Amino acid sequence: MSALSAAAKKGLGDPALAELVVIRASQLNHCAFCLDMHLTIAREHGVSQKQLDLLSAWEEAGDVYDERERAALALTEAVTVLTAGGFVPDEVYERAAKHFDEARLAHLVGLIAAINNWNRVMVARRIAPGGYQP
Repeated sequence: MSALSAAAKKGLGDPALAELVVIRASQLNHCAFCLDMHLTIAREHGVSQKQLDLLSAWEEAGDVYDERERAALALTEAVTVLTAGGFVPDEVYERAAKHFDEARLAHLVGLIAAINNWNRVMVARRIAPGGYQP
């Protein structure tokens, strides 16, 4: 999973966006360890405090997030919380496809899948926040 996460982040080519994606999935999955770790990393990559503060309400946050970030966050939520029959709605996927070429879209989906796996492992093992060492 470490190799998948690293390759997906590298292939996405936008470390700040990658951290927004993994933080949003970790919020949805209630993974305190991953939130603690990725909030620290996000700050290192220059993600603004305002973006971090409003991430749980990104849809209502006005121009705090650009259209590319919004498309990635919508896809993150759709993949993380599979509803509507257990699939990602076409309009969500198509919105992301407008902002990411095929390779970067594959890396984005890989990153979302990887963080969901990490969240499940860390929550299931009851790993508390605070253990991340940069």
